[in-house]
Amino acid sequence: MGSVGAENPSRVIGKQKKLKIWSAACSTGEEPYTLAMILSNLVPLSQIEILATDLDENVLARAKLGMYPERSLNEVPEEIKRKYFEKKADFYRVDEEIKRRVTFKKQNLLADRFEQGFDLIICRNVLIYFTEEAKNLLYEKFSASLRSGGVFFVGSTEQIFTPGKYQFETIDTFFYKKK
Repeated sequence: MGSVGAENPSRVIGKQKKLKIWSAACSTGEEPYTLAMILSNLVPLSQIEILATDLDENVLARAKLGMYPERSLNEVPEEIKRKYFEKKADFYRVDEEIKRRVTFKKQNLLADRFEQGFDLIICRNVLIYFTEEAKNLLYEKFSASLRSGGVFFVGSTEQIFTPGKYQFETIDTFFYKKK
């Protein structure tokens, strides 16, 4: 995150008790677990709180298990596998400490209310499925959910062309900071 002009996580943590993150449309959980793993190298795990949401109850059930086939981790370095996973036959299970940092919840992005006060919201590769009208509504809702200075990260096909309309400023490609 530091490379995109966002605040250093340890400085953010100094201002508050927890780093509050939301992985919207998280699917089977790889993204929120990876975030917890990366951030655990920067701040204590106890200071990381990740909400992971999706509409599909089946993928959420799989995500909560934190079990991934060996082939899913083919490109993950061995030291990461050793540190954050337990090997079980042909599967890898995410470390319990990492799992405790992530809360999975069913959510309909269009219909449901959003929590507030996030430092980082990641919503990648789902907005492409919405109409322009729906995207506008979602950008407004995401903006309202971020604290001032919080960062919104979208997928590579989801660039926001009028970020100021949503109280965002572009800090890097696909990264937007709330004013």
